[in-house]
Amino acid sequence: MFGQIGRFVDGLVHPSVADDALVAARHRAFIAANLLGGLCALAILPLYLAWIGTINGHAVVSFAFLAAQAPIGLFLSRTGRFEAASLAGSVAFAGLIAWVAMLTGGLTSPALLWLVLVPVEGALSGSRRVIFGSMLVAAAGLTGVAVSQASGLMPGAFWLMQPIWVAQFCIVLAGLLYGGLVALRSDSFFQTSLKALEDREARYRVVGENMTDVVSLHSANGDTVFISPAVTKLFGIEHGDAIGAGLFHRVHVADRPAYLKTLSDALANGEPGSVEFRGLRSVGGGVPASYIWLEMRCQPLSMPDPVNGNAEVVAVIRDITARKQQEDELRHARTAAEEASNTKTRFLANVSHELRTPLNAIIGFSEILSEGIAFPDQAARTKEYAKLIHDSGHHLLQVVNDILDMSKIESGNFEIVAEPFDLTALLDNCSRLMEHQAAERGVSIVTQCDGSLPEIVADRRACKQILLNLLSNSVKFTNPGGRIVLGCRREGTRVAIIVADDGIGIAEQDIPNLGNPFFQADSGYDRRHDGTGLGLSVVNGLVKLHGGSVNISSQLGKGTDVTIWLPINCEAAAEPINARAKPKMDHGVTAEVKRLAG
Repeated sequence: MFGQIGRFVDGLVHPSVADDALVAARHRAFIAANLLGGLCALAILPLYLAWIGTINGHAVVSFAFLAAQAPIGLFLSRTGRFEAASLAGSVAFAGLIAWVAMLTGGLTSPALLWLVLVPVEGALSGSRRVIFGSMLVAAAGLTGVAVSQASGLMPGAFWLMQPIWVAQFCIVLAGLLYGGLVALRSDSFFQTSLKALEDREARYRVVGENMTDVVSLHSANGDTVFISPAVTKLFGIEHGDAIGAGLFHRVHVADRPAYLKTLSDALANGEPGSVEFRGLRSVGGGVPASYIWLEMRCQPLSMPDPVNGNAEVVAVIRDITARKQQEDELRHARTAAEEASNTKTRFLANVSHELRTPLNAIIGFSEILSEGIAFPDQAARTKEYAKLIHDSGHHLLQVVNDILDMSKIESGNFEIVAEPFDLTALLDNCSRLMEHQAAERGVSIVTQCDGSLPEIVADRRACKQILLNLLSNSVKFTNPGGRIVLGCRREGTRVAIIVADDGIGIAEQDIPNLGNPFFQADSGYDRRHDGTGLGLSVVNGLVKLHGGSVNISSQLGKGTDVTIWLPINCEAAAEPINARAKPKMDHGVTAEVKRLAG
């Protein structure tokens, strides 16, 4: 039954305040009390008539004041105007008390004590205007009684009980009981308010503890005056450790000026601001703290700090480490795409040059031979032209082979056919093959090998291509009179193959790019020498497929040293091979090269 009555009263609360638990509780209590009071007056009227038998004007006025509570309650239900309804209730209550006082002795009536309850009732509204208005209404009621008594306009005494002291006792007792009811209403509202505040605080605590973003309030100097519980998850510190300068000390030293400037600018300009900075996160469990990337968005408070007035800026901090990693990945991907585009451009430029030059020679000299033009030294000239055509064709074949080999290596389709062979014999063979080309440029090739070198298990054809490519580069970039040293030695389960020259060397800024397909340094051999730029890329790829490594040392004007490390048995190399990994680069000529070249 009481549940149904409660739901009925809840339905009478005006919709404008239904979402605010505290205000709705005030409205609910006011409507219930006034409707109950009005209904009680209507219920007492039949009992009064049965007891007295007749009703006079005094009783009509009294019952009118009592019954007025019901319309006042309905007025609040329909309009939601709580202050107006409270003042109307105070007027009706004070009017009833003044009327009863006039009927029961005027200024000597104990009913006047009830006027004290009028401002107390007004206090339940939570409005100072209603409290002051209720005080004025009570004072007006007291003044009205005094004026009526002084002017002789008071109605005659009307006592329902005899002797009079019994009636007076009942009036005072009723006032005490009503005062107790008012106190209970006040306590009920206080408990309701406290429960609503606890529920709201608990709701905010749940939200704060489950948010990944940190909400903080800062003073004008950047100190933290409030921070949400999420700081524990984000920074790995206790809530209290972030108050004051605690949060500032977690900011990376290099980012602190930007952090403070953003807070200061937001306060000075009155506009939102944002900054990205690194913050120190403690993990615990013996794991060292590390920096994460954070983003802070802040703006000045739109209202004064309700607690102590120190907070002036509100900020939201979130972890953007994952976003930063994605940005780095996108940056690297963009760099790789640009490098791929540049590689394609270099490929087209180099290949077009490498194909056009020998094709021009082939076409030109073959036309001369086909036209049958007579020369004084016909046989010698014909032999020379035939050799030029042959060399140009061989060069074209080498370009095509390099491109095909590089394509196979990068696509993972280059197959290594491992077999045991004598590495020293292979070095001697390659040296003899390059002697003619070296002699034409006035360059000497010296072979120095360790006598105890065992047979190695590797792809003989790939190793030969490695050596020829390296020797060809050294011959091409060594000035006449220069010297090339081809050496090898054993170190544990590996062999080191060294090709060292005292040629033009490589500029420091070009060394990191060596090993990129189609790259040619822009130093002393900038397009003054033939080549596609694939030689070292092919070498690097073939060495990696054997499980080996490449080390390059060079100084501009002093020469270049290329050291190839190969396992004695490439089939036993169990590590996964990345054929596209770049060779290791050094910026100086090693002592080993100096020893071999000496």
